Amino acid sequence: MTVLLAAVCGFVLDLALGDPAWMPHPVVFMGRCITRLEKVLRRVFPATPKGELAAGCVLAAVLPLGTLTVTGLVVWICGRVHPALGFAVQAFWCWQALAMRGLRDESRNVQRALTGDTLDAARKAVGRIVGRDTGALTAAGVTKAAVETVAENFADGVAAPLLYMFLGGAPLALCYKSINTMDSMVGYKNDRYLYFGRAAARLDDVANYLPARGAALLLVAAAALTGQSAAGAFRIWRRDRRCHASPNSAQTEAAMAGALRVQLAGPAYYFGKLYEKPTIGDDSRPIEPVDIARAGRMLYAAGFLAVALLAAARFVIAWIL
Repeated sequence: MTVLLAAVCGFVLDLALGDPAWMPHPVVFMGRCITRLEKVLRRVFPATPKGELAAGCVLAAVLPLGTLTVTGLVVWICGRVHPALGFAVQAFWCWQALAMRGLRDESRNVQRALTGDTLDAARKAVGRIVGRDTGALTAAGVTKAAVETVAENFADGVAAPLLYMFLGGAPLALCYKSINTMDSMVGYKNDRYLYFGRAAARLDDVANYLPARGAALLLVAAAALTGQSAAGAFRIWRRDRRCHASPNSAQTEAAMAGALRVQLAGPAYYFGKLYEKPTIGDDSRPIEPVDIARAGRMLYAAGFLAVALLAAARFVIAWIL
C-alpha cells in the first residue's frame, strides 16, 4: 500500500504545485550525468560506428541501472530510519517524475501568446516544450506543435511514469525517466548520434511500447469525457498510429488528431534540416489556438483516468496477494 499511496500523493502534488523552477529536479542531474558520461565514453571507445555503438550501449546500461540502484537504496535507507521518511521520499520523487501540470501550464502559455502577444512570443513559448525549430513557424504551425507535444508528452510525461511508479514506486519511475531523458538528449538520427544514441533510442522504444498504447486509449476515453470525438479518436488511432519513424510517438498524436478532427505532424525542421514526416489525422478543419485548451482538458481527463485505473489494479492485486 505504501507504493500506491506514494504514487497518488505524487500525482496530487504535481496537480497542485507543478514543477517549481527553484526546486532541484532529478532530470537535470540525469542530463548532467549523460553529458559527462558521453564525454568519457567517446574518449574510451574508438570514433568508429562499432565503437560508438558500444559506447552508447554502455551509457544505456549504466544510467538506468545506476538510477534504479541509487534511488532504491535511498528509499530503503530512509524507510529504515523511519517509515514516514521513506514514504515522504517516495511521494516526493513520484511528484518529480510527473509533468502533467507543467505540460498544461506551458501549453497554456503558448495559447496566451497566440491570442494576446506577437507570433515571435508564441514561437518562443512553444520552443520551450518542443524539439523542432520554431523560428519560422506560422501561427497554425505553433498551434499544431503545442497540440502535438501535449499528446506525445502525455505518454512519456504522465502515463508511462504513472505505470512504472504504480509497479515499482519512485525508483522504477525515475529509472524510466532516465531512459526517456537519454533518448531526448542522444536519440537523434544525425551525424553525431546516429550510432552513439541508437541503444538509448531502442531502449526508450521498449520502455514506452505499452504505455504509449495505453495512453492512446486513455485519450480516446478522455475525448468522450471532454466533449470531443471519441469515435474519431479511435478511428484515426487505428489508421494512423504507425505514421511515425518511432513505434510509439504517433500513438497518442493519432488519438488526439482524431478527437479534435484536425491534422497533425507532417514535415518539420530539426537543427536546420527538413525532415519529411507523414501527416496524422484528416484535414477536416483548420487548427486553431483553442485546440490547445481542448488538448489540455483531454490531458487532465486522461491523467485522472490513468490514476484511477492503476490505483484500482494495484489495490486489487495487493488485496488478492
